[in-house]
Amino acid sequence: MQQEVVLAMLAKEPSYAYQLGARLRDALGPLGEAMNAGQVYVTLTRLEKAGLLEVERPVGDRVERKVYALTPDGQQRVAEWITEVSWPKPNLAEFHLKLVAAASAGLADPITIVDAQRRELLRRLRDAQRAVMAEPDYSNAALLLEGVVLRLQADLRWLEACEKNWTHRRSGS
Repeated sequence: MQQEVVLAMLAKEPSYAYQLGARLRDALGPLGEAMNAGQVYVTLTRLEKAGLLEVERPVGDRVERKVYALTPDGQQRVAEWITEVSWPKPNLAEFHLKLVAAASAGLADPITIVDAQRRELLRRLRDAQRAVMAEPDYSNAALLLEGVVLRLQADLRWLEACEKNWTHRRSGS
């Protein structure tokens, strides 16, 4: 789990770990269902050791629960992360290298590899589109899922370009 996400979720207010996990699951919608609750606790421990979080134990609390809050260094890290411009890198280079290696070593037909990749992306696209339809309009989860759908559609268009390129190479024209 990305540490900055956990820090940012704590920027609103100090929280118990289970509250933080619930907020993460709510923000991710169906994509958060696979989230392991243990990941939240491991991340919180790492952030505490790094001095980005502090822990309080509520007085009179019968159960030993911890309330996590940002330290000034943690607040600074969240501010830096929020202003960073980034975009997740699709692993196109690895797939491209797979095609090149398969063709050059005669391991497999690149078009067959492209077809297999396309089938998997189409399956994921169908699942993501169903998940979008199950979410309320304008929800956080619906917006995230819409991004997943658009990214998968872009990857499918790139696979079409790969197929066209490798078909051209095969024909030798």
